[in-house]
Amino acid sequence: MAEGEIIGVKRRARAVAHLALVIGIIVVAFPIYYVFVASTHPLQVILRPPLPLVPGAEGPANYTEALTGGVGRIGGVGVGRLLWNTTVVALGIAIGKIIISMASAYAIVFFRFPLRMACFWLIFITLMLPVEVRILPTYKVMVDLRLIDTYGGLILPLIASATATLLFRQFFMTIPNELVEAARVDGAGPWRFFRDILLPLSLTNIAALFVILFIYGWTQYLWPLLMTNSNSMNTIVIALRKMISFADADTPWHLVMVTAMLAIAPPILVVVLMQRWFVKGLVETEK
Repeated sequence: MAEGEIIGVKRRARAVAHLALVIGIIVVAFPIYYVFVASTHPLQVILRPPLPLVPGAEGPANYTEALTGGVGRIGGVGVGRLLWNTTVVALGIAIGKIIISMASAYAIVFFRFPLRMACFWLIFITLMLPVEVRILPTYKVMVDLRLIDTYGGLILPLIASATATLLFRQFFMTIPNELVEAARVDGAGPWRFFRDILLPLSLTNIAALFVILFIYGWTQYLWPLLMTNSNSMNTIVIALRKMISFADADTPWHLVMVTAMLAIAPPILVVVLMQRWFVKGLVETEK
């Protein structure tokens, strides 16, 4: 094959790849844009299809009403309160999972104690247990501890993570033994070794896991549904479902769309702000 033909084939392949990428972006982005457009129109326009494809003039009023005025179907609670609840829960779950998983993996890899591997396999086996098996006993414990309708009840049962423990364990096992011995010769105790050596080496892994775990916490539905009785403790995902009625005319669709946009924005913002660390943590291992 001539050089010109090879170049032509490469260009066509590149064009096809770019076309597929553009189509994928449109498929993913258009529903989000459609929700945004709907959030800027009054209820009457949304109930009278087809919906315009350009933003309307009611955006500021709709967002202000949702954030501060409250929504009738969720007890008049403002979306601002829902965002606060969801942020606290998502951050608590993400940070809690990372701290506990790092501590567990550190103990399993660098400490020698009886039944060390048995402890690891007990943690790992929990991956095989479906949520339905664990949820009733966990709920009973939360009731006994009087943690229903509290941030503690929403966060504490979800901060243990076998997956994150496994990932940190695999990373810690790649640390050269020479580095561990050098730290011991230098007089570094377990805490100093963890703080000055392991923690800096794990930053990219922590960042990647934080993004994944934050989104996991943000999108929780079943557990917050069980743990919250009052509307003021709802997360935004639960409130979004409560706002939707079986009858279109009874649903404040303009406020539903505003709430949906505000529910989408924080995870997107976290991914955009941490994308460099996220990708680096997934594809690289710092030593």
